[in-house]
Amino acid sequence: MNANIQALVTRQIGAQAAQDLLQLMHMPTSLDVCADGRVSRAELAQAMNMVLFDGILARVPTGRAYTLDVAARGGKVMFDHGALRTVRWFGIGQLPPGEAAFTRILKPLGFRLNGVFPLDRLGMTGRSYAHIDDPEQISQFFVSELHPERFSKEFQQTVERVLSTSIDPLTPAAVSQLNELERDGFISLEQAHQLLPVLVSCFARQHSAPALADYEVLLKESAEMAWIATEGNQFNHATDRVADVFALAEEQKAMGRPMKPNVEVSASGRIRQTAFKADTVKREFIDAQGHIVTREVPGSFYEFITRDTQADGKLDLGFDAGNATGIFKMTANAS
Repeated sequence: MNANIQALVTRQIGAQAAQDLLQLMHMPTSLDVCADGRVSRAELAQAMNMVLFDGILARVPTGRAYTLDVAARGGKVMFDHGALRTVRWFGIGQLPPGEAAFTRILKPLGFRLNGVFPLDRLGMTGRSYAHIDDPEQISQFFVSELHPERFSKEFQQTVERVLSTSIDPLTPAAVSQLNELERDGFISLEQAHQLLPVLVSCFARQHSAPALADYEVLLKESAEMAWIATEGNQFNHATDRVADVFALAEEQKAMGRPMKPNVEVSASGRIRQTAFKADTVKREFIDAQGHIVTREVPGSFYEFITRDTQADGKLDLGFDAGNATGIFKMTANAS
């Protein structure tokens, strides 16, 4: 086990939870060896991805139940990618607009743009980021931007109201450490211990509870923006790379789990995806009288993907706009 990753994850989530996670998840073989007291960008990226995956398991009961089955069989989860949603709009509090709030984190960690995917039916654009040191084994990021200008004026004004209270969790110290990481490719273990919880905190909701009336306005035009209003920049879903997504889907359906009816297949045929439907969560809203009320809304979900190799023998690490649009409906259907 990579001692640096183990130390980072343990301090973040506790010894027992870290041990369980390290046994559950496939570890990149490129990270078998580590330098004492010095953390590489790949190691920090892997540790962050693991902590974020742990967050999905805490929020998504169906995903956690599935992973418990995997662990009971002595299997491993191959974390393929995590997905998050952003809003490309100015004047939304302290956060940079759209994916810029995350590329400032991902690039120093070693991630580079791997593809752009227009999600026109959703008024969004998706972009994937793969790790340059080990793109096949270190989980990718699928970062989508919602474009409010493609919606009504009322919708745009509501987006501004909902997101205006957004704070920026990335501290000046964290920015400095990221700059060092980007320059040198590594930081000290102590710096990494300081930086990791700040990075993880960026993957959360940064704005205050929305007004219920505003949520309903957003929901009429975009289930995805309504989801952002309650969940923010949390992982929308995390994805397990499996050998046969069709067989897995049938197995999970037979167990009575809330699986997507159909498997999404890319235009190339090499990428096949399905998912559990989003688990519902309870979230607070502000009603017309200024009181706090609680409603059940769609939360995050757990996805599965099968990837084939390309003609050059390398794994197809791409995505497909049609697949992504279909997968995004896992939160829309629960609205």
